[in-house]
Formats: sequence, C-alpha cells, structure tokens
Amino acid sequence: MLIGEICNRDVIVMTPKESVVDAARLMREHHVGSIIVADKPDGEREPLGMLTDRDVAIEIVARDVAPDAVTVGDAMSQDLLVLTESEGLLDGLRRMRERGIRRAPVVNQHGGLVGIITLDDILEIVAEQLFDVVNLMNRGQRRERHARP
Repeated sequence: MLIGEICNRDVIVMTPKESVVDAARLMREHHVGSIIVADKPDGEREPLGMLTDRDVAIEIVARDVAPDAVTVGDAMSQDLLVLTESEGLLDGLRRMRERGIRRAPVVNQHGGLVGIITLDDILEIVAEQLFDVVNLMNRGQRRERHARP
C-alpha cells in the first residue's frame, strides 16, 4: 500500500506570514491538530514547515508569549519529514518512527503538496488489516469444524 492511497488530501495550508491566532482558529474550525505551512496557499505548493496544536501550546501559551505577536513562520517546525505519495506505507512509517514524528506532509514527484499522513491514519489501516486477519482465522476454524465433525 502506498502513502498516496491513504493520506488525507484535505489539508489546511497557511503562509508563514499569517497569524498564529488565525492558525489556531483554523485548527479548531476544521478539527485538525496541524497546519502545513507553504509559500503559496494555492496551486503547486512546496511544504516549508508545519504548525501543530502542540507547538502553539508548548512554545507560545506555556511561555506566556503574546499569540498576536507571533506568525505561523515564527512558530512552525522547519525540520520536516516529507513523504512522497509513491512511497510504501511501511517505509513511510519506519521513517516517521525513526524521527519520532506523528504527522508528515505528502508530496508528489515534483515536490508539490498533495496531502498529509498521520499516525492516526496509519493506525486505522493497520487495525482494519488486523481485523481482516482475525476474521480469516475464525472463518478457517469454522470451515474446518464443519468439514471434520
């Protein structure tokens, strides 16, 4: 399975010059925990960074920094792990684990943003596959019981 098959393509994007307060409002409005930061909000966008709800809480609120004085570019994480949509799910998960990252932007072959993959997305897929394995095992056991009373 490829990252591009399961990534969320409905991504909230802001530019570095926008307000952190506006970013927090967007996160709340869209029920997301992160915003991708790109130089252009529309069209072929190259991810520059990511702002998470944790960045806002830990780096701004907990340090008593006035949120109105901070831009998205000031607070964003710049050391991004970027995954490609053609990358295998297990390879992407391995890279996320190595870096301790729960979310990663997903780009196309030209480096343009196409989506975001989160640990929650991956867990959902893995849970579905495990459920299928359990059902297969149960079905095999039932078939065997009926074939050999």
